[in-house]
Formats: sequence, C-alpha cells, structure tokens
Amino acid sequence: MKILATGGAGFIGSHTVLILLEAGHDVVVLDDLSNANPISMERVSELAGRQPTLVIGDVGDPEDLGSLFSEHDFDSVVHFAGLKSVGESVVSPLKYFSVNVGGTLHLLSAMADAEVFDIVFSSSATVYGTPVAIPATEASPTEALNPYGRTKLIIEHILRDIAAADDRWSVALLRYFNPVGAHPSGRIGEDPVNIPNNLMPYVTQVAARRLPYLKVFGDDYDTPDGTGIRDYIHVMDLARGHLAALGKIRQDRGVHTWNLGTGAGTTVLELVNAFKSATGQEVPYEITPRRPGDPAAVWADVTKAKEELGWESALSLEDACRDAWAWQAANPDGYPSG
Repeated sequence: MKILATGGAGFIGSHTVLILLEAGHDVVVLDDLSNANPISMERVSELAGRQPTLVIGDVGDPEDLGSLFSEHDFDSVVHFAGLKSVGESVVSPLKYFSVNVGGTLHLLSAMADAEVFDIVFSSSATVYGTPVAIPATEASPTEALNPYGRTKLIIEHILRDIAAADDRWSVALLRYFNPVGAHPSGRIGEDPVNIPNNLMPYVTQVAARRLPYLKVFGDDYDTPDGTGIRDYIHVMDLARGHLAALGKIRQDRGVHTWNLGTGAGTTVLELVNAFKSATGQEVPYEITPRRPGDPAAVWADVTKAKEELGWESALSLEDACRDAWAWQAANPDGYPSG
C-alpha cells in the first residue's frame, strides 16, 4: 500500500513508519516539525533500508493537503498529527481544538475529495477519564477530563459520524495507553521539546543528569505504593498495532475501536525500580502534590485487539527501560539540530 502518515516524524509516528516500511509499504510523511526532527526520518531510512518521503507541511492547511493528495495516490492514512500535552491543553484549549479537531476536519475533507476512505486514528486512553472499572474495555464509558482528551473524543465521534453517513469509510480508533521505550538500536526514540510531559523521557533525562530529579505526583493514591498506576506499552509493540489495524480495516469495513496496551498496570515507583534494574542507573525523585484530574489507576483490557487483530504486546517493561536508556545514552541531547 501507499500510506500517508501525518505527524509521522514524531515519537510514535517514526517507529510506526519504520514498521510500515519493513512490511513493504510505501510511506509519505506529512509533518510541520513543530515537535519532531527530520533526522528521525533519515535514521528510519537507515534502519529500514528504504526511504519514506518527508513532506514538510501542515495538516491544518488545505493547500498543503490538496497538493499532497494530487501528487500521491494513497490507499490509507495513519493520523498522528496533533498537540498532545494535557497541561498545555488546559491553559490553551482554543489552540488544542483548532489544531487537533480543525486539522482533522481539513484532513478528512481532503481524503474525501481524493476518495481515500481508510484511516487509522491515533486516539488515547485519556478518553476514559477516570474509568468506572479497570481494566478499561473499549465499551467502557468515555469522559475526558481535559481539553486534550476531549479533542480525541470529539475526533472519534466525527469519524463515527462520517462512517455512518458513508459506508465507504473504514476507520480504526486506536486508544493508546502509555507508550514508552525506543527502537532497540538506539537510533530513534522520544525527543520531547523542553521539559518532558511523559514519565519515561523524564526518567531517562534524570538518569542522564539533564534534569536534577523526577517529580512523582502524589504518593497517597489507593495503590500498592501510593503512586499512580498506568499501562506502559513498548513503542515497537504499539507500532506493530498500527500495521495490524491497517490490514484489518481493509478487510473488515466499518468503524473499529481497539485498546493498545499490555493489559497490566505498573506504579510510578515500580517503573523507576524497573529502570534501575534494567540499566543500573539511579533516578532520584521527590514526591510532589497530585495533579488535578489524574486518575489513581488506568490500564487496558486488550482482549479485543488479541481476538480481532491477532495482536498483543510482546516486549516487557524491562525491554522498554533498556531501549529508552540506549536511546538517551546514545543521544544525550536528543536528535542533533539541522
């Protein structure tokens, strides 16, 4: 297939582009590089032995999209592009709705004009809010607790509505839990701009002495050690989930929702200890107050993905810690600039 990956130069996107290339697909990446580095695509090319086409452009710009769809005959789209900081979304909700929802509307319009109707959407476990029961299943009630999560939920509703109106559409809604790790080569990985928003890159930057200590938000939750529980999935497993979803929606038309996680919960301090065990690196931390809106525990029921996609996570938390550290140690300041 020929696949468009919006936001494909970022963390999850770059690993997925690699998996798609290795599977024999042709990939065009559209990315404005606001939270990505073009060198990631150079390194993906090295690893895959094949080159994706990188187009620097904005998914929210109809002219960029029009040019792209007129130049390429796409079979499917994998839509990663969007803003992703929960904290920033609370401060700048209009920006998040404009970029995430607005950009998706422009993309879907361009797809419809070009008669490209297969899309895999990068959704999030944030759509579950504080789950009424755990593990969360795809049938669990949805209630986002912040503007970022609401943009994901709104886009899910948009995709369901357009598919209900036109049965040519085939849609995968992939609800990610907590992606961690890096490619085992250490050549591509997570390279956040400024202070990391996610736990693992914060841990690796503390271990690399780029940051003085890890802030652990709350130790008084009703969990084994008082810290929050999340489902940490290796990014390479997550990337394989996209490949499986792309194949499935071509065969089984309609709207499909799948959780992509490990099916197991890990506390913050368990992750810190796993990192030390896997790498030998110390991670100093301090307990700080809870963040508003953080649920005590969230992890996935992944039965549906196993049964319908034939997919499940294969890599351990220790693998993720080791691979994340290999990336950080080889790239202490992230990707080189320019």
